[in-house]
Amino acid sequence: MLYYEDFEPGERRQVGSCRVSREEIVRFAKEFDPQPFHIDEQAARDSIFGGLTGSSCHTFALVARIHHQNSEPMALVANLGAQNLRFPTPLRPDDEISLASECVEMRLSRSHPGIGIVTTRTLLTNQADELVMEMASTFMIRQRPD
Repeated sequence: MLYYEDFEPGERRQVGSCRVSREEIVRFAKEFDPQPFHIDEQAARDSIFGGLTGSSCHTFALVARIHHQNSEPMALVANLGAQNLRFPTPLRPDDEISLASECVEMRLSRSHPGIGIVTTRTLLTNQADELVMEMASTFMIRQRPD
Protein backbone atom coordinates (compact mmCIF):
# COMPACT_ATOMS: atom_id res chain seq x y z
CA MET A 1 0.00 0.00 0.00
CA LEU A 2 1.30 3.45 -0.94
CA TYR A 3 0.68 6.07 1.72
CA TYR A 4 1.16 9.83 1.56
CA GLU A 5 4.70 9.47 2.96
CA ASP A 6 5.66 7.18 0.05
CA PHE A 7 5.36 10.02 -2.46
CA GLU A 8 8.04 12.56 -3.27
CA PRO A 9 7.82 15.42 -5.77
CA GLY A 10 9.71 14.56 -8.94
CA GLU A 11 9.52 10.81 -8.39
CA ARG A 12 8.08 8.79 -11.28
CA ARG A 13 6.47 5.35 -10.92
CA GLN A 14 5.52 2.75 -13.51
CA VAL A 15 2.00 1.76 -12.51
CA GLY A 16 1.17 -1.02 -14.95
CA SER A 17 0.03 -1.87 -18.45
CA CYS A 18 -2.63 -3.68 -20.48
CA ARG A 19 -3.42 -4.68 -24.06
CA VAL A 20 -6.59 -3.35 -25.70
CA SER A 21 -8.40 -5.52 -28.23
CA ARG A 22 -10.55 -4.39 -31.15
CA GLU A 23 -13.51 -6.22 -29.58
CA GLU A 24 -13.07 -4.36 -26.29
CA ILE A 25 -12.91 -0.98 -28.08
CA VAL A 26 -16.09 -1.70 -30.04
CA ARG A 27 -17.96 -3.19 -27.05
CA PHE A 28 -17.17 -0.19 -24.82
CA ALA A 29 -18.05 2.30 -27.56
CA LYS A 30 -21.37 0.64 -28.40
CA GLU A 31 -22.45 1.04 -24.80
CA PHE A 32 -20.93 4.39 -23.82
CA ASP A 33 -19.75 6.37 -26.88
CA PRO A 34 -21.22 5.01 -30.14
CA GLN A 35 -19.37 7.28 -32.55
CA PRO A 36 -18.91 5.65 -36.00
CA PHE A 37 -15.09 5.82 -35.79
CA HIS A 38 -15.23 3.75 -32.57
CA ILE A 39 -17.59 0.99 -33.78
CA ASP A 40 -17.49 0.72 -37.60
CA GLU A 41 -14.30 -0.19 -39.49
CA GLN A 42 -15.32 1.51 -42.76
CA ALA A 43 -16.53 4.68 -41.08
CA ALA A 44 -13.30 4.73 -39.06
CA ARG A 45 -11.17 4.39 -42.23
CA ASP A 46 -13.09 7.30 -43.77
CA SER A 47 -12.65 9.48 -40.67
CA ILE A 48 -9.76 11.82 -39.83
CA PHE A 49 -8.33 8.94 -37.77
CA GLY A 50 -7.95 6.60 -40.75
CA GLY A 51 -8.93 3.59 -38.65
CA LEU A 52 -10.73 2.36 -35.56
CA THR A 53 -9.97 4.29 -32.37
CA GLY A 54 -10.85 3.84 -28.74
CA SER A 55 -13.13 6.37 -27.12
CA SER A 56 -11.53 8.96 -24.85
CA CYS A 57 -13.97 7.71 -22.16
CA HIS A 58 -12.60 4.20 -22.64
CA THR A 59 -9.02 5.45 -22.49
CA PHE A 60 -9.73 7.20 -19.19
CA ALA A 61 -11.46 4.06 -17.85
CA LEU A 62 -8.40 1.98 -18.76
CA VAL A 63 -6.27 4.27 -16.59
CA ALA A 64 -8.58 3.48 -13.67
CA ARG A 65 -8.36 -0.26 -14.46
CA ILE A 66 -4.56 -0.20 -14.51
CA HIS A 67 -4.49 1.72 -11.22
CA HIS A 68 -6.80 -0.84 -9.56
CA GLN A 69 -4.81 -3.81 -10.88
CA ASN A 70 -1.57 -2.35 -9.56
CA SER A 71 0.21 -4.59 -7.06
CA GLU A 72 0.98 -1.52 -4.95
CA PRO A 73 -2.31 0.42 -4.68
CA MET A 74 -2.60 3.86 -3.09
CA ALA A 75 -4.28 4.35 0.27
CA LEU A 76 -6.81 6.40 -1.66
CA VAL A 77 -9.52 8.35 0.11
CA ALA A 78 -10.88 10.29 -2.87
CA ASN A 79 -10.01 11.53 -6.33
CA LEU A 80 -10.44 15.30 -6.19
CA GLY A 81 -10.22 15.93 -9.92
CA ALA A 82 -8.21 16.08 -13.09
CA GLN A 83 -6.84 19.02 -15.00
CA ASN A 84 -5.29 19.47 -18.43
CA LEU A 85 -6.68 16.20 -19.76
CA ARG A 86 -5.31 15.54 -23.27
CA PHE A 87 -5.48 12.69 -25.81
CA PRO A 88 -2.66 13.48 -28.29
CA THR A 89 -2.55 10.01 -29.93
CA PRO A 90 -5.62 7.81 -30.51
CA LEU A 91 -6.01 4.52 -28.70
CA ARG A 92 -5.92 1.75 -31.33
CA PRO A 93 -6.85 -1.94 -31.41
CA ASP A 94 -4.04 -4.16 -30.06
CA ASP A 95 -2.25 -1.25 -28.38
CA GLU A 96 -0.18 -2.24 -25.36
CA ILE A 97 -0.61 0.77 -23.11
CA SER A 98 1.58 1.60 -20.11
CA LEU A 99 0.76 3.94 -17.26
CA ALA A 100 3.31 6.07 -15.42
CA SER A 101 2.66 8.58 -12.67
CA GLU A 102 4.93 11.42 -11.55
CA CYS A 103 4.39 13.16 -8.22
CA VAL A 104 4.20 16.90 -8.87
CA GLU A 105 3.09 18.37 -5.56
CA MET A 106 2.00 17.29 -2.10
CA ARG A 107 0.72 18.81 1.11
CA LEU A 108 -1.11 17.77 4.24
CA SER A 109 -4.85 18.37 4.36
CA ARG A 110 -5.79 21.27 6.62
CA SER A 111 -9.33 20.01 7.20
CA HIS A 112 -8.80 16.23 7.40
CA PRO A 113 -6.14 15.05 9.87
CA GLY A 114 -4.26 11.95 8.72
CA ILE A 115 -4.79 12.72 5.04
CA GLY A 116 -2.50 14.26 2.46
CA ILE A 117 -3.22 15.83 -0.91
CA VAL A 118 -1.05 14.56 -3.77
CA THR A 119 -1.03 15.91 -7.32
CA THR A 120 0.41 13.66 -10.01
CA ARG A 121 1.08 13.90 -13.71
CA THR A 122 -0.40 10.81 -15.33
CA LEU A 123 1.11 9.58 -18.61
CA LEU A 124 -0.39 6.79 -20.70
CA THR A 125 1.79 5.65 -23.61
CA ASN A 126 1.46 2.98 -26.28
CA GLN A 127 4.01 0.38 -27.42
CA ALA A 128 5.65 2.98 -29.73
CA ASP A 129 6.12 5.26 -26.69
CA GLU A 130 3.55 7.71 -28.11
CA LEU A 131 1.57 9.69 -25.56
CA VAL A 132 -2.05 8.45 -25.65
CA MET A 133 -3.33 10.37 -22.61
CA GLU A 134 -1.94 12.91 -20.17
CA MET A 135 -3.49 14.68 -17.20
CA ALA A 136 -2.79 16.14 -13.80
CA SER A 137 -4.74 14.37 -11.03
CA THR A 138 -5.24 15.37 -7.42
CA PHE A 139 -5.94 12.73 -4.78
CA MET A 140 -6.60 12.54 -1.06
CA ILE A 141 -4.33 9.81 0.31
CA ARG A 142 -4.11 8.46 3.86
CA GLN A 143 -1.00 9.02 5.89
CA ARG A 144 0.76 5.90 7.13
CA PRO A 145 -0.88 4.61 10.34
CA ASP A 146 1.22 4.98 13.51
